[in-house]
Amino acid sequence: MHSSAAMPLPSPSSASPHLFVNPPRLYDPRANGYSHVVVAEAPARLVYVAGQGGEDRDGALPDAFDAQVAQAMSNLRMAVEASGAGLGDVVKLTVLVVDHSQARLAVVSGALRAAWGDGLAPACTLIPVPRLALDGMLVEIDATAVVPLADGARA
Repeated sequence: MHSSAAMPLPSPSSASPHLFVNPPRLYDPRANGYSHVVVAEAPARLVYVAGQGGEDRDGALPDAFDAQVAQAMSNLRMAVEASGAGLGDVVKLTVLVVDHSQARLAVVSGALRAAWGDGLAPACTLIPVPRLALDGMLVEIDATAVVPLADGARA
């Protein structure tokens, strides 16, 4: 049975203007480097980062999955920062993985934990896929960030 009354949410922490929620009746996702729910309130500037793969500035793509994940995370960080946001502003990730396996999940989870630490990690969905845009591309990560506007200023 569903209740029509909404459960009150806790307040955001001083570490982030967003609210990160891991309901106690769901498993703890922090070991995999993400949160179940992120609430971001407006007014804010929304930043959408296109899928970042493992290719470097020159378009070179390493063969190893872990090297591609490391480069994709570096590319994601650079793209987020180019918008004037930071990883702490990222509220949602989508990770696409070719030939997904538990070993590849461990690599992705480790990279997410390294990027966000034990703190407030974005909501995340991992989607196994048969292929990505480029031959040899094994991972792609896109992001949505929400940057609160200071005193109602417009970006």
